[in-house]
Amino acid sequence: MAGHECYHCKQWVEAGEAHDCWTTTEAALTDDLSEDLRDAWERLRETAASFGEQRIYASHKSIMFSRKSCYCFVRPKRNFLEVCVFLGRAIQAPQVRRANRSSRSKVANILQIRHRDEVEPPMTDWLAEAYRFSEAPAAKARRPAGKKSSRPKHVTRRHR
Repeated sequence: MAGHECYHCKQWVEAGEAHDCWTTTEAALTDDLSEDLRDAWERLRETAASFGEQRIYASHKSIMFSRKSCYCFVRPKRNFLEVCVFLGRAIQAPQVRRANRSSRSKVANILQIRHRDEVEPPMTDWLAEAYRFSEAPAAKARRPAGKKSSRPKHVTRRHR
């Protein structure tokens, strides 16, 4: 039996068989959700879709929401929905598990949703803010005062 186990999805792939585990759908990612998580997912998707024109698509293990760039994505997990909201700031709230700077202008705020009732303000306000923020031109991050550039200054030499 010639073949191999896919590194990503652990599925057995026969030799010569086409295999693309990276291509997925929203339905495939949300099939195994509990009733509470499915209700939460439907409310979250409905809320985000109501903001306006955007692209909603599945990519590997996430469902992405984007305009020009991704402003939010959801990773359905067994016991919760992991929601990543990209804003220009870190959110200081108990719902936020962690905040990581993802670029000079964006901070990835990670939340866990376990029930439909959690998809309401302030969470929906953060989604709306992220939707608006994704369309704004990228601001150049300023260096904190007193911090010098790591690049050496140009030194001119005098010839003798």
